[in-house]
Amino acid sequence: MALRTPWFQERSKLFALSVLDAFWVGGFYNLITALRLGHGPGLDPIALLLICTWTGLSYLGGRYSSRVGRRENTVDIVGRTLLVVLLMLGLGVVVFSWGFKSSDPRTFRGFLIPLLSCVGVASALCQLLARQLIQRRREPWILVSSDSDLAVIAREQQGSRSNRAITTRLVPLQQVHSLSEELETGNDLPWAGLAVGELHGVSDTLLQDLANSRAAGLRVSTLISWCETFLHRVPPELISPEWRLRAEGFELIPGSLSWRVKRLGDLGLAGLLLLVLAPVMLLCAVLIWLEDRGPVFYTQQRSGINDTTIRILKLRTMSVDAETDQARWAQRNDPRVTRTGQWLRRLRLDELPQLWNVIRGDMSLIGPRPERPEIDSQLEQQIPNYRLRYLARPGLSGWAQVCFPYGASVADSRMKLSYDIYYIRNANLLLDLFILIKTIRLVLRAAGSEPRGRP
Repeated sequence: MALRTPWFQERSKLFALSVLDAFWVGGFYNLITALRLGHGPGLDPIALLLICTWTGLSYLGGRYSSRVGRRENTVDIVGRTLLVVLLMLGLGVVVFSWGFKSSDPRTFRGFLIPLLSCVGVASALCQLLARQLIQRRREPWILVSSDSDLAVIAREQQGSRSNRAITTRLVPLQQVHSLSEELETGNDLPWAGLAVGELHGVSDTLLQDLANSRAAGLRVSTLISWCETFLHRVPPELISPEWRLRAEGFELIPGSLSWRVKRLGDLGLAGLLLLVLAPVMLLCAVLIWLEDRGPVFYTQQRSGINDTTIRILKLRTMSVDAETDQARWAQRNDPRVTRTGQWLRRLRLDELPQLWNVIRGDMSLIGPRPERPEIDSQLEQQIPNYRLRYLARPGLSGWAQVCFPYGASVADSRMKLSYDIYYIRNANLLLDLFILIKTIRLVLRAAGSEPRGRP
């Protein structure tokens, strides 16, 4: 079972900065403790708590990821770092006031303020240095494929949410006579790599050039692998039956080891969450009933794995007669949504009863979000390879949900499908954990629950 992690490459900044922050917190904690007590604390639970709190607040505050569509400036970096410092100081007022004696050398004024000051300065300087390194690094690529594939890539790049400094040169396959000539022209920096589409009808000379370029150290990949690495999705128009036969990944095959391990994780975590969040669901149910005295729960048919039909359970967020005629797309400021439902949707609490669907085996915690069968029938006619999203169990949250806003149109559904295909091919426990953490962040920030627009 090969571990596929193309999503990690761009997000390596997140992990690198979090590891550096852990180093600064632990290092300065030991240094200041040694100065105050005369000896180092060794393995101290308080240090671990401070590391987890700092990195957790930094992630929730967006310190480890740049904003899409704009460059990070010094004010952004310093401002977000200062916010984390102030939050830590606020927590420290409570923790150090209750948990330490007044005679303890590790007091609020003499310990936490110097610690957070040193960590804040060191962490901000590391982020400023990382910004300079990222902005200076350019990655020019040559993309060679058919006109139709290149048109798809051009469209995908316009809607890309990636922040990497990537420049591409799109070269139609039929115009390539000599690969060496293409590599020698059109760029002031050495090419970082070359991505090629389907090679049907390619001359032996060009194939030999590709092999020689790879042997010489040039990165050569398929067009789909390039999309996975730099766009974190797979445009459905690029997928052919031949590619599906040859492609690696797709580990979530029913009965496989990955399938069983994922199922065990679903059962354990869903059962635990159902017990812990039962009081929250009870409170939500009371609020729903008090608003209009209508039913609390709402069941709905959705598409499941391999064209099966499942019935999911949700907390009702719309008026009782919201869909008496037919299924409709969600809308921004949807008039069918109740006042209580608006808050439940923003915090995604309406999805909590689906933990029971996870326990039943209808769904997974992580996977493509299930759609209604009648809407699926429409989308299948308009989006190629649409049914690929049901090769895995549908999920409570998924790669599309944490990477793309709430979809409410055919174009949005096509974009979400590209993320779903990416997930199904690269699914593993590490990616599931990453999606789970990003989902928690979205819930706490009440983000991504509103449709972008109408169909």
